Amino acid sequence: MVFAEPENKTLTVEQEITYFNTTKDTLKDYILNDWNNAYSDKNSKLAKRFSDEFYRGFHLAKDSDRGLTTITSIIDQNNRVLEFSRVNNQVDLIDVHLVNPIYPNHKFKIKIKYTVTIPNHRFTRFGADENSGSLHLKNWFLTPARIENNSFIKNSNENLDDIANGLANYDITMTIPSRFHVFTDLKSTKISEKKEQTVYHLKGENIQDFNLILESNPTFSNYKNTQMEVVTNLKDKRLNDFQKAIVIDRVVNYVTENLGKLPQEKLIVSQVDYDRNPFYGLNQLPSFISPFPDEFLYELKFLKTFTNNYLKTALHLNPRKGTWIADGIQTYVMMKYIDEHYPNMKMMGSLSDYRLLKGFNLFKSNFNDQYYYLYLLMARKNLDQPIGDSKSSFIKFNEQISGKYRAGMSLNYLDDFLGNDIVASSITDFVKLNASQETDESDFRNILNQKTDKNIDWFFTTVVHSRELIDYKFGKVKKNNETIEVVIKNRTKTNVPISVYGIKNDSIVFKQWVENVTKDTVITFPRANADKVVLNYNNEIPEYNSRNNWKSLKSFFGNNRPIKFTFVKDLEDSNVNQIFYVPEFSYNLYDGISPGLSFHNKSLLDKPFIFDVTPVYSSNTNSLIGGAFFTINQNIREDRLYNIRYSLGGSTYHYAPNAAYTKVTPSISFRFRDLDYRANKKENVTLRHVFVNREQSVFVTSKDENYSVFNLRYSKGESEITRVYNLMTDVQIANNFGKLSGEIQYRKLFENNRQVNLRFFAGTFMYRDTKSEFFSFGLDRPTDYLYDYGLLGRSESTGLFSQQYIMAEGGFKSKFDARFANQWMTTVNGSFNIWNWVEVYGDLGMMKNQFYSTKFLYDSGIRLNLVPDYFELYFPVYSNNGWEIAQDNYDEKVRFVITLSPKTLISLFTRKWL
Repeated sequence: MVFAEPENKTLTVEQEITYFNTTKDTLKDYILNDWNNAYSDKNSKLAKRFSDEFYRGFHLAKDSDRGLTTITSIIDQNNRVLEFSRVNNQVDLIDVHLVNPIYPNHKFKIKIKYTVTIPNHRFTRFGADENSGSLHLKNWFLTPARIENNSFIKNSNENLDDIANGLANYDITMTIPSRFHVFTDLKSTKISEKKEQTVYHLKGENIQDFNLILESNPTFSNYKNTQMEVVTNLKDKRLNDFQKAIVIDRVVNYVTENLGKLPQEKLIVSQVDYDRNPFYGLNQLPSFISPFPDEFLYELKFLKTFTNNYLKTALHLNPRKGTWIADGIQTYVMMKYIDEHYPNMKMMGSLSDYRLLKGFNLFKSNFNDQYYYLYLLMARKNLDQPIGDSKSSFIKFNEQISGKYRAGMSLNYLDDFLGNDIVASSITDFVKLNASQETDESDFRNILNQKTDKNIDWFFTTVVHSRELIDYKFGKVKKNNETIEVVIKNRTKTNVPISVYGIKNDSIVFKQWVENVTKDTVITFPRANADKVVLNYNNEIPEYNSRNNWKSLKSFFGNNRPIKFTFVKDLEDSNVNQIFYVPEFSYNLYDGISPGLSFHNKSLLDKPFIFDVTPVYSSNTNSLIGGAFFTINQNIREDRLYNIRYSLGGSTYHYAPNAAYTKVTPSISFRFRDLDYRANKKENVTLRHVFVNREQSVFVTSKDENYSVFNLRYSKGESEITRVYNLMTDVQIANNFGKLSGEIQYRKLFENNRQVNLRFFAGTFMYRDTKSEFFSFGLDRPTDYLYDYGLLGRSESTGLFSQQYIMAEGGFKSKFDARFANQWMTTVNGSFNIWNWVEVYGDLGMMKNQFYSTKFLYDSGIRLNLVPDYFELYFPVYSNNGWEIAQDNYDEKVRFVITLSPKTLISLFTRKWL
C-alpha cells in the first residue's frame, strides 16, 4: 500500500514481501535494494560517481533535494521485530537479520513500513521535477536483490539504471491526489475516485523493475497496435500525432518481429529515458541545423529508447555483468533497422548532398559507419575497455557510447562470419528463454553453439572479454591471370577471422573469410578480374587500423596512396594520405593578432605519428612566426605504463618588441595510469632538452640570449569534483645553473560545500654561475625562460599585461620590491570559498637571495574563481605592502587568469567523459 504526496516529494509505504528460497543454501540474512537512499549520503557510491565525472550539482545541493528512505519497522510473519543494517559502506542496501533461517524450498514473509523522500530530478533526471510538479519514480521501492550462485548480488546505485532485482510479482494499491495522473508499464486499474484522492491498483508478474510516473499536467500519450501498447511523451514538435503513430507502429512491429513479443502488454518510452542516453551525434547538433528528415529524427530517437526499454523488460540478465548482451542487441537491431529502412542514409544526412562537402569522408560515410568510428575514438586513445567487464568499471564514454557500439558491431561481426542469420535467430531464442527464467552469458553462448559447427570461442574470449586489438594488413602480392597470392600479416597476433574482398570498380567480385592467421600466412584467391584486394572492406570487423587494408593489383608499389589536402578535419580515408589545413589565430602583445595556417595529419581519430606545421603571420612585426611539432605515440595495452610519446617541437614568436625567440625541444614522456580507468589517477615522467635562441632587445636587460636546459619532470595527480591532488618535481640542468623544485597542490570540497585550495612550493639552486635574475625563482610570476606558459606580455613589468597571473613557482598575487629568489624559495598558497565562486586567499613565503638575509612575505585578498584554472580574478587586500585596497592605482594591483587557447578550453568540457 502506497500513499503518495507529490507536493512534499514523499511516499509512505506499507509493504509485504513473500519470498520463496529457491537456492540450495539456508539464508540467515535477506538483502533488499534501497537505491533511493543512495541520494542521502555524499559519501555513497552514487556520490562518488558524480564526483568522478565532475558533476558538482549533487554535492552542492540542499539536503532536502537529495532524497532518502526512512524505515519505521520491519517485522516477520510472526510479528517479531527484525533488526536490520546497511551493508558495509553501502547505504543503498539493507541487510535484514532473520530470527529464523530460511531453508531451501521454504517461504517466509516480512512486512515493512517506510517513507521515501524523492530526490530532485536534476541529478539523474529521475525524481521530482519542481517546475512541473511531476514525479518520475525509479528504484524507489524496497526490492529483494537478485541471487546468483546462491548468494545475493550487492550492487549499489551508481546512476547506471541497472538495479539487480530478483524476478517478482508486484501487487500495489496506490493512493494519490486526484489532480495527478498515473503512467506506468504495470497493469493499472482505477479502484476508486474521490474529490481529493484516487486509488489505483497496479499489477505486474515475473518482472525485475517497472516505471511509475505521476503528473498533474499529463504529457504522455497512448499508442496501441496488434503487438502492444506504448505510453510515451517523447518530444518532437515537428510531427503531429498521426505521423508519430505511424513511426511508433513501424518500430514496434520491427522490434517484436525480430526479437519476439513481450509478455508484458505495455511499455513506457519517456523523454527522460532518451535524455539519459541520447543518440550521440544527434543530440550535439544545434536546433537550427536539421540534416535529417523530421520523421527520421523521431524514428531514431524512438527506436533507440524503445529497444532499450524493451530489452530491459525482456532480458532477465544481471544488468551490471550482462550489459554487453543487452547493449549489443540494441545496437545490432538499430544497425539492421537502418540497413533495411534507410540503406542510403549518410552519417551527416542531407549535408552530404552539398557539393562543397562531398569531398569529406565524414559526409561520404554511411550512417552506420559512426558506430565503428566512435569505438575507434576510444581505442586509439588507449581508453577502450573489454565490453564483457562490469558496467560499473567503464568510463562514461565507454558506458554510454563506445562500449555499446563495440558490442553491437561485435554481434554484427559474428553474424557476418557465421552467416545464415544464425545470430539473429539466436537472439530471438535467447529472448524467449528469458521469458521463463533468469539468464546469463553462458545461456546465450549455448544457443549460438547449438546453431553452428564453427568454433566461436574466439568471439567470447577475445572480442568480448579482452582488450586485444584486431589489425591485419597485406604483405607481398603475386598475381597472374587466374589467381592472386597474397601474404596476410597479423600485426597484433589476435586470432580472429578476417574477411578478404576482391574489388573491381568499387564492386565486390569475391569475398572469403580466412581463419587462424596468427602469423604471416600466404592465401590464394581467384583473380576474378579484381583490380584490388581489401581486408574488412565493409568495416564489419572492429579493426584498429583500416588504413593498411588494401593492395592495388594494378600499381607497381601496391598501395601508392595519393596525397589529399582537406580543409579543417575529416574522418580517416584509407584510400589517400590526408593532410589537413586549418586557419588559426593567436595573440600576444608583441606579435599582435596573428593569423596562420596549420598543416597537419590529425584526423578525428588519434594516430601513431602526428605532425603539425603552423606558419603564422605576425601583424605587429610583418614577419613569419609559428611552430612545427612531430610526435610518435607508442601505446602499451596491458600495463600501468600505457603510453610513450616521442616528440620534437620548435617554435618562434616575439618575447619583446621586435625581438624574437626560437625554441627547439626534443622530448620523451612516459605516461602511467591506474589499472582502474575510473580512478582519474595519472603519472608522468618527461625528459626534454630545451634549446632557446633569443634576439637581443633594448627593452630587456638580460644578457642570456642563447642557452639550453635539460629538464626532468615527474608528476602525479588524482582528480575528482570533491578532491584534487597533484605532485610535481622538476630538475633543471644548464651550463650556468642547476635547480631543483617541487610542488604539491590539494583541493578539497567538504560536505558543508566549503572548498579549500592549498599549494606548497619549494625550490632551490643546486649551483648558480650567473648574475642575471632571469633564471631565478619568481615570487608572483615566473620569468618563463623555458617558454611553457601562455603569457600575453611576458616582458612587461607594468600595465595590464604585467597583471596576468600564472600559478607557478611562488604563486603570490601581490607584487613586492623583491620579486625573485636566486638561492631558495618556499611558499604556501591557500584559498577558501565564502560563497559560491567567491573565495578568500592568502599566501605565506620565505625567500633567500645571495648577500641578503631571508625574507618573510605574505599577502591576502579576494579571489573570484569564475571558471577554475581558466578564468579567475584576484583582488589584493592586505600584505607586506600594507592595506593595498586603500592605496592609489588599485586597478593596477588586480591580477587575472585567462585561457584563450581553444584546445585548453575543450578539455574543460571533455574531462567528465574520460
